[in-house]
Amino acid sequence: MNYFKKIYCRTFQTGLKIALPFLPYRKPRIVGSVKALPEIIQKKKCSKVLIITDAGIRKLGLTGRLEKALTGAGIPYCMYDKTVANPTTANVAEALELYQTEGCDCIIGFGGGSSMDCAKAVGARAVKPRQSLAKMKGILKVHKKLPLLMAVPTTAGTGSETTLAAVITDAQTRYKYAINDFPLIPRYAVLDPKVTLSLPPFITATTGMDALTHAVEAYIGNSTTYGTRKDALLAVQLIFENIDKVYQDGSNIDARRNMLHASFYAGCAFTKSYVGYVHAVAHSLGGEYNVPHGFANAVILPMVLEAYGEKIHKKLHRLAIAAGLADQDTPDEEAAGRFIEAIKLMKERFGIGSRIPEIREEDIPKLAHYADKEANPLYPVPVLLNAAELEAFYYMLMNDDDPDTDKGAPDDENDDRKGADTHDGTGN
Repeated sequence: MNYFKKIYCRTFQTGLKIALPFLPYRKPRIVGSVKALPEIIQKKKCSKVLIITDAGIRKLGLTGRLEKALTGAGIPYCMYDKTVANPTTANVAEALELYQTEGCDCIIGFGGGSSMDCAKAVGARAVKPRQSLAKMKGILKVHKKLPLLMAVPTTAGTGSETTLAAVITDAQTRYKYAINDFPLIPRYAVLDPKVTLSLPPFITATTGMDALTHAVEAYIGNSTTYGTRKDALLAVQLIFENIDKVYQDGSNIDARRNMLHASFYAGCAFTKSYVGYVHAVAHSLGGEYNVPHGFANAVILPMVLEAYGEKIHKKLHRLAIAAGLADQDTPDEEAAGRFIEAIKLMKERFGIGSRIPEIREEDIPKLAHYADKEANPLYPVPVLLNAAELEAFYYMLMNDDDPDTDKGAPDDENDDRKGADTHDGTGN
């Protein structure tokens, strides 16, 4: 990246960091079960609920407990279940029409990051019906208070239940962009481990590594606060303690609960401190090829950490301590190496390869441009890279030199509930 662009990026990021204490960030209120939602809805005097989810979630019957609770309380509801992986402007338009024609005044995003992002975008359009989503792209363009918005994550990874962002894909161009504003933060986050019990092992792993990516990128960036560092370290600790447990035994409800809390804390960390080039590259792949976001993050994370080099060794040392991989006396470089190696071994245990087979070489300049446009100047990354430098990651993702490495998600698992593991919710 040239000198003047670096100055611009760092000046922009410094301005945002200075403004952090004065911005109206808030954490959603945590609710432990979907059964508690009717009482909240009644207290808020809402008359009809729109549940936004995807077909896979509904087919598995995961919305059943919520529907039963609403019916039992005499609260009418309707459901939009056509959300796709990497939700599109068409999804939002369809769900908004249902919201308006049914006279709804409360929205519940139920599912992975895609469903929650779609719910946020519907809320934004509901209060600004004359403004397109494209015109809300970027920072602080929603302004208005949304209808009562609640999020029920069915994966422990996206963190979208905590964030001020919705990531939407244009249905025509496949360009993926983020809408970032404080009204998009859900009022309530329902961390109910029972809705995650049927999550398949591979999706459990990739969404868990999505949460890990949120925590790591938030921690190593240049715009951290005491609170975000604390949240990121706690998330890393919980993930390293629980992700193998839930992968091996999906019925372990305590580990499921811990992973949901890890995702929540990671979301709180990155919604203030942002993410980095792992997410920018992953978003470009999700927009162009519909690659599940958690899977893409898991594949990309170690290669980006290695590319940052010694600039992040001290911070990775502290993450390694939280993960139980090192102590205070371990040299920074050694601790950083252990942390990156642990991520690689984690991928290996979960059958996650080092390649994204969908990538076409002729697309790489366009993909790198999208990643550059998303990340710079917003993301306070430890090392600045331009589009030409980002191209290297796409070539690495095309070429896996290890013949024994799994080349990607198993076909059946990559497709299974694909919509549940797409996104994160930072715009990130």
